[in-house]
Amino acid sequence: MLDRKRATFDWLDILWLLFLLALALLPPVHEIHKQVILLAIGVFQLLEGRLLAWLPKRGPAYAIIIKILLATLLLDHTGDVGINSNYYPIYYLPVVTAAVYFGPIATLVWTTITSLAYCAFLIPALQEYEFTTEGATDLATRILFFYIAAVIVNRFASENRKQVQKYQELSQQLEETNRQLRRAEADARRSERLAALGQLSAGLAHEIRNPLGVIKGSAEMLSQKVEASNPLASELAGYISSEVNRLNSLVTRFLDFARPSRLELRSVQLSTIVDHVLESVQHQHPDAQVTVERSYDPVTPDVQVDSQLCEQIFVNLITNAYEAMDGRGRLRISIAPEVQYMRPGVAVIVEDSGPGVPAESREQIFNPFFNPGPRYDATELRFALSYEALKIYGTPSSLATAANFSAIIIACPSLSITQGPAIRNSGAPAPNLIFPTENVCDAAIQDS
Repeated sequence: MLDRKRATFDWLDILWLLFLLALALLPPVHEIHKQVILLAIGVFQLLEGRLLAWLPKRGPAYAIIIKILLATLLLDHTGDVGINSNYYPIYYLPVVTAAVYFGPIATLVWTTITSLAYCAFLIPALQEYEFTTEGATDLATRILFFYIAAVIVNRFASENRKQVQKYQELSQQLEETNRQLRRAEADARRSERLAALGQLSAGLAHEIRNPLGVIKGSAEMLSQKVEASNPLASELAGYISSEVNRLNSLVTRFLDFARPSRLELRSVQLSTIVDHVLESVQHQHPDAQVTVERSYDPVTPDVQVDSQLCEQIFVNLITNAYEAMDGRGRLRISIAPEVQYMRPGVAVIVEDSGPGVPAESREQIFNPFFNPGPRYDATELRFALSYEALKIYGTPSSLATAANFSAIIIACPSLSITQGPAIRNSGAPAPNLIFPTENVCDAAIQDS
């Protein structure tokens, strides 16, 4: 509102001052009180926007009260009897102001208060004059016109507010649509890169494994034959064998992109899988000083998932959290009922107190061999494998991160509607079995 007033000050407010100047030139011209009151009305009209910006809730009411007082003072100094003053239309100013700022009921209330302020001039007038039928008709006509003006202006103001709200909602919908389109484009680009990698992996993996098998077998035979006579050669042969195992493991991870997966769905409690994964990861990092916080809703329903694939996802995410925190920090796992896209389900939130992923790296975090920082192993495919595993269920994953905090949410539809509370509701249909969404992740960000 304040910006609009500043933008239109050049001509609307100048036009307003010109009208007040014209009133000042009308009789009684030499009435100093009248000129001061008109000046006060003009100054307040110019400063009204600042008052509303300073007091957005109570400002409109204060503005109407001040205008009623100024209008009453003007009538009191522009005639022998205020009720007969030709300046009575100045009361339209608070009436129209109320119609612009308030709804229909409040507008009628403020119009009634304005009418009562005008009728208050009857009290001193009746001490000197007789209140005739013609005078009563004239007064009633003026007051009725106050109400008519208030209703007409309020109707147009209400329609304008509805249109503004409609355009705001449309703007929000367009913004959400654009955000979804950008996310879909990013997912499409990522899928193209991973598809190309998967095809390359499928074509080369078997060709690479054959010579690797020959090299490993030869190294083991060489190590056995020269173990006693040449310890150095035996040690070098052992290095060859271990590096071959490393290469074979890398080829296996490549094949995970190209190998089609067949889901074996069964009803499980996600808390059981998560607890097993936490125990496994803790055994892999015995020296880690990570505080694990579990927040499991007791009314969490069962979900249908592939236990092995689901366990792989959580192993990748929790192992990554340990590495991100460099073995020291706080890991929080939350499991609770979730309503997404009008479907009941279960949400699993994996949060860690690590440094988070830089904004410029978030689009690439699910690419294979991408290294977001020195604490990560650049040869690992944890995020990429988790991304591909989630795609099998229907929707790619997304990442939420903030300063000293990261969170990833996975939501699984439940087998039936339960009595548990719904912690969020996105309200859009989707046939996904596992569907992390960017909006939900954003809602999970908290400062650690």
